[in-house]
Amino acid sequence: MLLLLVVLAAPCLVLVLLRYGCVALVRHRGDTGRLVRGLSALAAAGAVALYLWGALHVGLQVIDAEDGGTDSTPLRPCRAAGMEKALLVDDYEVEYLPLGFVCHVPGGRSYAVDAVPGYVTPAVLALAAAAVLPPLAVAYGAEYRRRRGGAAPGLAGAVPAPVAGSREEPAGEPAGEPRREER
Repeated sequence: MLLLLVVLAAPCLVLVLLRYGCVALVRHRGDTGRLVRGLSALAAAGAVALYLWGALHVGLQVIDAEDGGTDSTPLRPCRAAGMEKALLVDDYEVEYLPLGFVCHVPGGRSYAVDAVPGYVTPAVLALAAAAVLPPLAVAYGAEYRRRRGGAAPGLAGAVPAPVAGSREEPAGEPAGEPRREER
């Protein structure tokens, strides 16, 4: 049931992340924080899309295992390890992290079936790291500069320095009236 939810929700999440990432990249205009968030959203979209690809492979194995009728025993996905092992299989399980299809034999033993292509798990981990680590590094750098006294340019929460020659009005005084100095 969870596998069905993943397969239905993941495409929507991929589309949302792609849109956010593309909009952030188009509108970054020198804003480092927005650029990094956009690239991270695109990396996250890639990770979710690859996870979906693996989940579809596992889902096809589940459909094959649940198919009844002629040639349904032993479970077809479990035959990959050989008929001797497959004849002993009493149940199967879907693993979500990492994605996989596991066949159980009596005595508490089990073996995994190569249902998911070998590149899916490493690529998902690499893209997830690419989605999470850069924003953390930017946030850490901004906090470090803030504590050291310099503002991080282009990042959310940074206070821009006043422009030379401009006259800033203190809060509460109307603009345009000269300031009175008290003696």
